Amino acid sequence: MEGCQMPDTVSHQTSAADLWLAAGAALLAAALITHGPPDPDLSVQMQHIADGHGRWALVHWMAAGALFLLSGAGFLAIATNPAIRRSPVLGSAWMVMALGALITISTAVSEATALSVAADSGDLATFTIWWGFASGMANGFLGLALAVALIAYFDLRGTDGRLPGWAAAAGSLFGILSATGWILGMHLGLSIGGPVWLVSSLLMCLWLVWFGIAARIPRSTVIPARDV
Repeated sequence: MEGCQMPDTVSHQTSAADLWLAAGAALLAAALITHGPPDPDLSVQMQHIADGHGRWALVHWMAAGALFLLSGAGFLAIATNPAIRRSPVLGSAWMVMALGALITISTAVSEATALSVAADSGDLATFTIWWGFASGMANGFLGLALAVALIAYFDLRGTDGRLPGWAAAAGSLFGILSATGWILGMHLGLSIGGPVWLVSSLLMCLWLVWFGIAARIPRSTVIPARDV
């Protein structure tokens, strides 16, 4: 009938970028569970690594693989999703996520190799040098967390968001808390920063898994019915 409207029930298929995102986030969540919060006291952190240097190396090889997948997901999303490319802000958020993950891979590899060996052998001088490098490059994770917060915000504001509004808002909050915890712990030296970063980053990764596998079903879009 002319003039009637019908709900648009068309859903969008999960893309390769979504699969990379979900896989990378799941692997990173597994690594974070056994990572533990970083300690602002360098001697305490070194002893913590030395007490389980084999586990520390394994966890960070896992993290390196996860970050590789997250970086690839960001680049794939930009390359294959026209909606992302149409928005300079959203496109920039995905690019920051991709580059942030890519940069942080160097931190994970450094911790899996040089830092683990230096801590186990008690070589404080070598450990201090590599810790400075790893900590500096790890600021890529700060960019990643802020990018996730912005991506989740866009999902909240959009009419075709993947997740319910409350879930999108939660994802944005997790990203902001992860970035805040990183700043408190690594830049301000506050002990509360490590636990805040660890818990919120774990929740952020679990949110990314959900975001990656969720079918994109428009929330309230309607389309005119055809004349009959």
